Amino acid sequence: MWTSDRMSNAKNWLGLGVSLYFWGLMDLTTLALSGSARPLTKSQEDNLSDKLLLHQRMKRSWVWNQFFVLEEYTGTDPLYVGKLHSDMDRGDGSIKYILSGEGAGIVFTIDDTTGDIHAIQRLDREERSQYTLRAQALDRRTGRPMEPESEFIIKIQDINDNEPKFLDGPYVASVPEMSPVGTSVIQVTATDADDPTYGNSARVVYSILQGQPYFSVESRTGLIRTALMNMDREAKDYYEVIIQAKDMGGQLGGLAGTTTVNITLSDVNDNPPRFPQKHYQMSVLESAPVSSTVGRVVAKDLDEGINADMKYSFVDGDGLDVFDINTDPNYQVGIITVRKSLSFESKKSYTLKVEGTNPHLEMRFLNLGPFRDTTTVHISVEDVDEPPVFEPSFYFVEVPEDVEIGTTIQIISARDPDVTNNSIRYSIDRSSDPGRFFYVDIATGALMTARPLDREDLSWHNITVLAVELNNPSQVGSVSVTVKVLDVNDNAPQFSRFYEAFVCENANAGQLIQTVSAVDQDDPQEGQHFYYSLAPEAANNPNFTLRDNQDNTAWILTRRSGFRQHEQNIFYLPILIADNGRPMLSSTGTLTVHVCSCDDDGVVMSCNAEAYILPVSLSRGALIAILACIFVLLVLVLLILSMRRYRKQPYIIDEEENIHENIVRYDDEGGGEEDTEAFDIAAMWNPREAQLVVKSRQDMLPEIESLSRYVSQMCITDNNVHNYVLAKLYEADMDLWAPPFDSLQTYMFEGNGSVAESLSSLQSVTTDSDQSYDYLTDWGPRFKKLAEMYGITEGNGALW
Repeated sequence: MWTSDRMSNAKNWLGLGVSLYFWGLMDLTTLALSGSARPLTKSQEDNLSDKLLLHQRMKRSWVWNQFFVLEEYTGTDPLYVGKLHSDMDRGDGSIKYILSGEGAGIVFTIDDTTGDIHAIQRLDREERSQYTLRAQALDRRTGRPMEPESEFIIKIQDINDNEPKFLDGPYVASVPEMSPVGTSVIQVTATDADDPTYGNSARVVYSILQGQPYFSVESRTGLIRTALMNMDREAKDYYEVIIQAKDMGGQLGGLAGTTTVNITLSDVNDNPPRFPQKHYQMSVLESAPVSSTVGRVVAKDLDEGINADMKYSFVDGDGLDVFDINTDPNYQVGIITVRKSLSFESKKSYTLKVEGTNPHLEMRFLNLGPFRDTTTVHISVEDVDEPPVFEPSFYFVEVPEDVEIGTTIQIISARDPDVTNNSIRYSIDRSSDPGRFFYVDIATGALMTARPLDREDLSWHNITVLAVELNNPSQVGSVSVTVKVLDVNDNAPQFSRFYEAFVCENANAGQLIQTVSAVDQDDPQEGQHFYYSLAPEAANNPNFTLRDNQDNTAWILTRRSGFRQHEQNIFYLPILIADNGRPMLSSTGTLTVHVCSCDDDGVVMSCNAEAYILPVSLSRGALIAILACIFVLLVLVLLILSMRRYRKQPYIIDEEENIHENIVRYDDEGGGEEDTEAFDIAAMWNPREAQLVVKSRQDMLPEIESLSRYVSQMCITDNNVHNYVLAKLYEADMDLWAPPFDSLQTYMFEGNGSVAESLSSLQSVTTDSDQSYDYLTDWGPRFKKLAEMYGITEGNGALW
């Protein structure tokens, strides 16, 4: 049977014995405490087990197979835990003890001969509070188990080795200013890792180290409360409180931890607004537009947030209807604006009383009020030079269209609103009256007609009259004048279109042949009404008659029958049309009536008008033939012209060449005029045309033959060459990017056949001595300039 060492388990047996004695179940004398614990007999074990089952005490469950060891052992030797012993062990070393389970061999070791258990590592209850191990006794020789494997527990006993910690610190809290004493602020909590069921190691007590006398803390709960009344945020709004938590119930030797609580006083509306100045002086121009800003007023409030919100209003003054005041929600200032137009001449100053109020009030602080304040604002209106003002501001004029030129139709009046009352000059904005129908008197403002008015052409005129101050022309006022041209009966009625009627030869008397209507450009107020009748010269017309329908139309009827084309094929019927205007106007329109042959149903078959449309002698086929002949003639003419043009250019090739790049090959030096036949001399006379006309000659031999041996100095082409050079010089001057081509391809006064003979440098003297250019003086006036530049006089100076 397994037994444990007396030192490690005596207290277990003692506790068990005390418990049993307390219940009167056994006597303490049965326990042997002087030596190692003796094993019980079988009957004692069964009796004790039955009694324990009947009278088990849950709070104190001491069992023999538990070992206890203190944590945080700091000694150098292994810590002795206890001893395991088997009844079969006679002390001769034949029993071998083996330890297995949690921490076996790492944390705990056992002497396999004696059964002593030691802890070889530092134990920490906060990391692990107990270890479950198994013990086994083996025969050292055979390895056979001598006892069944038994399980036991090693419990780590706590010591006060952990200070309280504030896991959520540091803390941030706020409390309204002016709060009553004892107002709850925040609760702080510290935790201790020690065993709360063993001693006072985990019993924490709170205290305040910093923050008095403003705050206090409850020692058991850690609840922080205000301790001072009337704490004012405007005086101090931030407090740093240090709270200490100490274990061992706060006794001496306990461990302690601290945390910081940052407490801010939140604002309440305990300060009324106050204007820093009791009088404001402002000024505004009389020309300031409506809603423009005049000035700002501000009331100071020591509070913040919504407690500092302001509302400004006018409570008194003589400008309540002239000015407005609004509150800027961002800066809490009162903005005074113009409500109505100002006039320096009418009123030069205003006085207003402004009130600033807190809209959000707290009832418990009303005794600190009143939460409003007033100030006085004096506003001066400054005079400005204003443009002339028209009275009224709009004119509407009605004028008949037959008004005579120069008639005054309206007097336009403007005045200078300033005190100086400058003189006014009037004019018309010509962009509003491009037709110049009106004129305004520069001094009186009398608006007059300058041209005849015609309602039928333009019935409305919208003109702008300008008024300018005589002493300051920059001040210009304007007014709109709308002129309505009234209608007068000045247009006679006319046919609405050209009327042409047809009457059949077999028409009966009284037959309707045409309905006519009229139009009138006038627009009388009572409406249009026309009267129709035959003109006086046709009043007794025997052929046709007229019936007025009294609806602005009239019927034309036949008066007889038996019309014949061969007798008279056209009749002209004059009709008189009159309106209902005053005075009544009339006009005469002519109705053309054609006599036609018709079938029995009255359908026109033919009238004399067909003869004028298509003569019988000329059919459509004849017209087509004539047009075809004309077309053929045009084609022949164009063909002949194109053939003539082709014959004039038999040697022209299609490729264009720049005449400046022509290459002429010489076997020997030319003879002046001899080379001029090698190309078209027209290129020299008109270089611009040469660009379009000059082509390579296909009929020229590779070697050019001389056609002339002598060319006179007084050549007629001298002017042409001079003009050509000037033209090329002009082109070079105008075109900065043109290369310096030598476009002059021939020299008329050079070569064997010329007076100057050869100018070539191929046969020049090649010695180092200076060449003599005296011969230039013998070449005539054309080389005078060269002779002056290179020739040497008989003396020792150069020619000038």
